[in-house]
Amino acid sequence: MDIIKVLAEAVKQNVSDVLICPGFPVAFKCAGSLIPQSGGLLLPSDTEAIIRKLYELASNRRADHFLETGDDDFSFSLNSVGRFRASVFRQRGTVSAVIRVVCFELPDPGKLNIPPAVIDLYTIKKGLVLITGPAGSGKSTTLSCIVDKINRNLPYHVITIEDPIEYLYRNDKSIVSQREVNHDTADFGIALRFALRQSPNVILVGEMRDFETISIAMTAAETGQYVLSTLHTVGAANTIDRIIDVFPAARQQQVRVQLSMVLQAVVSQQLIPTLDGGAIPAFEIMGVNSAIRNLIREGKVHQISNVIHANPDCSMVTMDASIYQLYLAGRISKENAVIYSMDPDAMKKKLSGK
Repeated sequence: MDIIKVLAEAVKQNVSDVLICPGFPVAFKCAGSLIPQSGGLLLPSDTEAIIRKLYELASNRRADHFLETGDDDFSFSLNSVGRFRASVFRQRGTVSAVIRVVCFELPDPGKLNIPPAVIDLYTIKKGLVLITGPAGSGKSTTLSCIVDKINRNLPYHVITIEDPIEYLYRNDKSIVSQREVNHDTADFGIALRFALRQSPNVILVGEMRDFETISIAMTAAETGQYVLSTLHTVGAANTIDRIIDVFPAARQQQVRVQLSMVLQAVVSQQLIPTLDGGAIPAFEIMGVNSAIRNLIREGKVHQISNVIHANPDCSMVTMDASIYQLYLAGRISKENAVIYSMDPDAMKKKLSGK
């Protein structure tokens, strides 16, 4: 099998992922659904050969780590085709891969239905901004749109720490230094510490995965850096709880105070299947005002949705309000509006008369 031709076809069909698994044909994932491709079932020897080819395409990566641990992530590019992020793993004694398709061109936020209020976060000068949502919801794409806007408009030094690098930036008004974990640096924590000595205006941390990274990111934001990162949470309140829960109980009140001072915005997103077979994002947008800072300090984050709901004039919107608007616009089904809502019972009541 020619994996290069498969990847070129995936780009042509605008799929999100290519799945390589023994006992199943090569499959494309589009709008959350698997579409098996022609060519018959893959044998274990087929998937092993494909994964060896992927490592050849990623010239900066060797298979040693994968052979030792059974898991690896890396990115690679194909001229005139696109950029890809591969996650390779062992399962039932065989090897498999999921290959995320990332186009060469940076995405157009308008075409992706990313609200202007999200892109306007590029104007923030300091503090912490979090883009959150489940895996595959488009967090990295949203981050890339914000960084691209900074790059094209502001004379900044932007440092990104990613695992792996997905989108590539050409220096414009800014210098964008992109560092890949396990290639340019050992881990997020080390890279983040050194970034503070590298005259950054903006630091993008691909994911706040652990206590150390979260702690250093908050300290960086506290010292006047603009820090962008992601978490696998849905909703602003859940995001704040997740950060605080990472810390020992004895430190949590201190962290609430620190977070209330540095947090500038939380954007939460989900991809929802559309009626025409595609997918569209729903966004919760929370800008941090004095009321929200008080709720964070006092441990009353469950009341945050009320503040967001009461401040639509500040470009804030709750997740359920965003989903409801998509339903009214005829983009999503009533069933999916309920499934993806934060409060399904309230959404059912709201839709009962529609």
